[in-house]
Amino acid sequence: MPLSPLTRRRLLATTTATFAAAAAMAPLKALAQGVAPSKDQVLATMRKATTFMAEKAAYEGGYVWSYLPDFSRRFGEMEAFPTMIWVQPPGTATMGHLFLDAYHATGDDYYYEAAKKAAQALIKIQHPAGGWNYMGDLAGPESLKKWYDTIGRNGWRLEEFQHYYGNATFDDEGTAESCQLMLRIYLEKKDKAFKPALDKAIQFVLDAQYPNGGWPQRFPLSGGFENKGHPDYTGYITFNDGVVDENIKFLLMVWQTLGDKRVLDPIKRAMDIYIAAHQPMPQPGWGLQHTVADLKPAGARTYEPKAFASHTTAGNLENLMDYYQLTGDPKYLDRIPETIDWLAALKLPDNIAPGKPRYPTFIEIGANEPLYVHRRGSNVFNGEYFVDKHWENTIVHYSSFRSVNIDKLRKRYETLKATPPEVASKDSPLKVKGGSQALPRYFTTKDISVSDLNVGALKAAEGRTSEAQVAQLMSELNAEGWWPTPMKAVSNPYIGDGSMTVTPGEFSQTRVGDPTDTSPYIADVPKPGISTGAYIENMAALIRYVTA
Repeated sequence: MPLSPLTRRRLLATTTATFAAAAAMAPLKALAQGVAPSKDQVLATMRKATTFMAEKAAYEGGYVWSYLPDFSRRFGEMEAFPTMIWVQPPGTATMGHLFLDAYHATGDDYYYEAAKKAAQALIKIQHPAGGWNYMGDLAGPESLKKWYDTIGRNGWRLEEFQHYYGNATFDDEGTAESCQLMLRIYLEKKDKAFKPALDKAIQFVLDAQYPNGGWPQRFPLSGGFENKGHPDYTGYITFNDGVVDENIKFLLMVWQTLGDKRVLDPIKRAMDIYIAAHQPMPQPGWGLQHTVADLKPAGARTYEPKAFASHTTAGNLENLMDYYQLTGDPKYLDRIPETIDWLAALKLPDNIAPGKPRYPTFIEIGANEPLYVHRRGSNVFNGEYFVDKHWENTIVHYSSFRSVNIDKLRKRYETLKATPPEVASKDSPLKVKGGSQALPRYFTTKDISVSDLNVGALKAAEGRTSEAQVAQLMSELNAEGWWPTPMKAVSNPYIGDGSMTVTPGEFSQTRVGDPTDTSPYIADVPKPGISTGAYIENMAALIRYVTA
């Protein structure tokens, strides 16, 4: 009896799925028989995965962080409109860097063209002043404003998205990473089409710097968002999230590749702001941000109080040691011991917050006592954050506790203190002729700090990726060409502004409030989706395999 059309379709679908499953398992079976993945097989996997991302996931060359398999919803740090692309890592600039790395690893022009498209997408949303916002909307500014007035406005814990400033930001390395991509894509083939965007990016970093060497979080300066009595924080000098240090790194790249002498004084002033803002004894630390006039610690978001910050202080000590290696100037080491001692004394006793990291995030100015952050209410309109000295029931989306490796800080300091300045700085890009040093060939094969809840920080590994890891990655790539990744981060779709009436329930220790809160949260049962971060991490692992 002949098969009906419906039966034939079902049989075809079953047969196709069976063949796809068998093909996926082939690399693991081959490895079990002692046959390692060949370079050609790995290159084919890389190309298949990239074709999907570049031709299916991308929007006009740009990317967000994750997508549902049918593309009905897409997300950066918050849900995005279909016409939006994300700048924060692991967004469009990170993808551009990965494509350039893949081009270097394979010589395949397909990757270079994908990198160009990513750079061109970023140029479309580059602020006229030269920097980048967290994201951009290729449908234009009115569509972006609509997003801020709806999804952004209702993200309770994501205060940086609740107000449309219309300028660019140095926060979360988005501008720094985009600047670096503009430099790399221009240097790759000296394509003059990218020179204007690069020139604007360099000028933006120079224009935004304060005379004392610091940078604001956002530029051009605008202010205008006094959140529930808290002053707008975006004009303060920002150490949080490596703003100053990331700008220094970019200007160093400009010096070593282009020899632009304009960047030398800004680099020096930026390094010196760490010394100028370093507070005196008996509290020799730093805050997340500092006021421009008197360089005192300042508050930021409403759950980031005016206080000292342990993790920022530890990071700034690492930066000062970096600057000794850049310059050979011992002034950058002078006050490190007293600050390490101060941090060490802040360690919490075991009976406070058992199981949490041992250092308080925030330390009260003048009292050296921990400050802990809590919240009440159910959404952005009726809720609020508050700070007290009770460690119980702190918010979960921004930890009141940090890990600080005191021993590591002391050891590095002692090593550098015993190293003569000329030896410590012998490999510094500041000690070579400008324009004479090439950039590293690979950017994404190292750890990349991101905010993506689905993947966390993108992890790198030393040396060649193992044959077993490569076979596993090859087997996990599905027939369409993407790696199914648990979509741990989900969010409520926008249903209208939240109410001033508190919704019944307990939201003090959740990532999300009532159903009007558009903040991302962790799904109870994650469903598979398409992850830009997973693609980058997996491709970097394959690059390490084919280039070893």
